[in-house]
Amino acid sequence: MGLQKPRYQRVVLKVSGEAFGAGEAAGLDTARVRSIANRLKRVAALGVELAVVVGGGNFIRGRRLVNEGVSDSTADYMGMLATVINGLALQDALESLGLQTRLQTAIEMRAVAEPYIRRRATRHLEKKRIVILAAGTGNPHFTTDTAAALRAREISADILLKGTNVDGVFSADPARDPQAKKYDTLTYLDVLNLQLGVMDSTAITICMESRIPIIVFNLFQEGTIARAIMGEPVGTLISGGNHASG
Repeated sequence: MGLQKPRYQRVVLKVSGEAFGAGEAAGLDTARVRSIANRLKRVAALGVELAVVVGGGNFIRGRRLVNEGVSDSTADYMGMLATVINGLALQDALESLGLQTRLQTAIEMRAVAEPYIRRRATRHLEKKRIVILAAGTGNPHFTTDTAAALRAREISADILLKGTNVDGVFSADPARDPQAKKYDTLTYLDVLNLQLGVMDSTAITICMESRIPIIVFNLFQEGTIARAIMGEPVGTLISGGNHASG
């Protein structure tokens, strides 16, 4: 692998909040954060430009708060702030490994992070700094998946990787349905028409319009991020190519 050139040179990786806490509303698991950081260190060694969009579901789920009487906009802002906690934790873990990073937020909080500015983000990437992007889009009613797709489009990423706790996209929840079928490839329209729910429709549409392929894979399976960047078959590839196959 070391002699090969990565297939994708500028990468956006979406890491859900649950990955930071081993479950919904589980708080921060520092061992998991260190595990993610070690995986990203191996990715950085490939020489690619890497931006990481972080979720916040390990602290706050907006939908649950809305069901408990919190206004939907307020719940979304609370969720955006939760992503900043994960971003700070990941930044600290990466820098403890000797990596250069920048944390940028869509909601300004200059005491802890830079404001997200597209041109500044791309300059950091060109200098091989890992850019951590937090606070979603800065607007309520948009998911962090949409934020990842939007940032991928803005910085002209070659690929959007979505790390999950399963091996790709399935026809149903594999934890509940043992007969669920894993797809090796899907088109953007397959995801929309089959309502697979792997990402929200806005995120899929942004990637479809920008022709940015998406790979959905198991974040915690050893070597998957690097293998995906090298172009090896990992998880499920979503693109404008052939229709669903498994």
